[in-house]
Amino acid sequence: MHTETDLETTLLGPVLPNRTCGDCTACCTILTVDTPDFQKSADIPCIHLAAQGCSIHAERPHICRTWFCAWRRIASLPDAARPDRSGILVSLDFVREPRNCFEGVSIMVRMEPGSAAITNGIAASVLDALCDQLIPVWFSDGSKKMLMHPDNNVANLVLSGDPAPGHLKAEVAAWRDRYSTFVAQG
Repeated sequence: MHTETDLETTLLGPVLPNRTCGDCTACCTILTVDTPDFQKSADIPCIHLAAQGCSIHAERPHICRTWFCAWRRIASLPDAARPDRSGILVSLDFVREPRNCFEGVSIMVRMEPGSAAITNGIAASVLDALCDQLIPVWFSDGSKKMLMHPDNNVANLVLSGDPAPGHLKAEVAAWRDRYSTFVAQG
C-alpha cells in the first residue's frame, strides 16, 4: 500500500491541512478494501463503523490511517464536494487487470445511490475540476462505468494508433506519450 499512497500523493497532491473528514464516513461503506491486515467489500459498511464513526479509530488498520479521498487532496474540488455532502466519492482507482490503458491507474468518481449530484450540478463541478490533467477520469453511477477524460474521440485514437486530425494531434500525442507502454500491452 505504501507505493499506492505515494502514487496518490504524486497524482492528487498532499492532504490539505484545511480539509478534514468531519462526520463523513463515505469511504467506510463505498470502497473495497483488500489489504493484508483488512478486507471489506464495496458498498457494505465496515464492521467497525458505528453511529459516531469508527469504533476502533485509535487502532484502525494502516489503510484507514493513510488513505484519503480526493476531496481531501485537490483544492480545486469545491467544499460542497465532500462525499457526505455531495453523494460523490472521488479517489484513485487501481485495477489489477485493466481492459485498456485508461483503467490501470485512474481517478474514479463514484456517485452514491440516491445522490442528487447530477441534478444539482455538483457532479459537473467535480468533473470540471478533475478533467484537466493526463490522468484518466471515470464516472460510475453504480450500474455502469464511463470514461469521462479523455473524451471518446481522443481515447479511441490513443487505443487504435490511428493518425489524429490536426485539432486533436497534440492532445492525442500527449496521451500516447504518457500511456504508450500500456497501450501496447492491451
